[in-house]
Amino acid sequence: MNAEQPVVPRIWVFVEQQERQVHPVSWELLGAAKRLSADLPGSVVEAVLPGHQIADLAPQAFHYGASRVYVIDSPVLEIYRNLPYAVAVSQLVMQYRPEIFLIGATTLGRDLAGSIATRVGTGLTADCTELAIDPAQHILAATRPTFGGNLMATILCRRHRPQMATVRPRVLPMPDPMPDATGEVITVPFDMREEDVPVKRLRLIRAEEQPNIEYADVLVAGGRGVGGPEGFALLEELANALGGMVAASRPVVDAGWMDAGRQVGQTGKTVRPKLYIAAGISGAVQHRVGMSGADVILAINTDPNAPIFQIATLGIVGDLYEVIPALIRQVKGQAQDGQAHL
Repeated sequence: MNAEQPVVPRIWVFVEQQERQVHPVSWELLGAAKRLSADLPGSVVEAVLPGHQIADLAPQAFHYGASRVYVIDSPVLEIYRNLPYAVAVSQLVMQYRPEIFLIGATTLGRDLAGSIATRVGTGLTADCTELAIDPAQHILAATRPTFGGNLMATILCRRHRPQMATVRPRVLPMPDPMPDATGEVITVPFDMREEDVPVKRLRLIRAEEQPNIEYADVLVAGGRGVGGPEGFALLEELANALGGMVAASRPVVDAGWMDAGRQVGQTGKTVRPKLYIAAGISGAVQHRVGMSGADVILAINTDPNAPIFQIATLGIVGDLYEVIPALIRQVKGQAQDGQAHL
């Protein structure tokens, strides 16, 4: 009689696509899954890709570290609706029993993750900023801000599986793709009919296109120290000279100076630009958790004790209305001389 085969720990990543465009957070999570796999002996990294006629997207998951992709293909999954997606993915979870399941904390992912966790009877750690394998228990240690961002909590799911976590876009680094990587595609049937779905899409009203600051290489962010909405024209000039975008802190958005799509921080967006210029931003912890992953942080503030200087790569104590025009002149001068931007 053959010995029972050992259970292989599966680390799953949900691949989010809408209109056949994969959200980059899916690849960030596959990179994280590969790192977790190195600390979880015998584990494999796999991806789950629901939709309709999207099997040709599966090879992209191999490029970012998946060894297998489960493609759930059905007409009822062509557009995202909570019920069919939750049922389809939950059925797959119950069949294969993954150890860990990671989902992006996007609008879609936040809506879906809780429904899956409820259906399969497990816990969910939301909006994580760090993932690791606990060395003593060999389970997922998911870290997230708590108490308004003033503390970081590491949460373990000891008794229920899968261990689920959502992670915000840009919290984790984007892995380098491996163009020659291949893997196995498993097509999963799903027999839900359209008449079984109570939610119908009558028509699609596209929202006004929002600035995508999450994936900008250069951000010039303003805080209350800018003084008012008119001050952001100066930041826009510097951002344009650098080929970047303008961002803002929460007090600026609350005051109505900038729209919410440009907010960086715990209640805004997480960014990882090559250069982050923080102008007139004091640097409360709620803001810092959204931008501390930047390669270079240049802080400009009149207060030498501002918390932003604690994480800044470079700091200038001075009036931003004197500093930024000088930066603009220098950047434009370099451009005229044919030199690279900052």
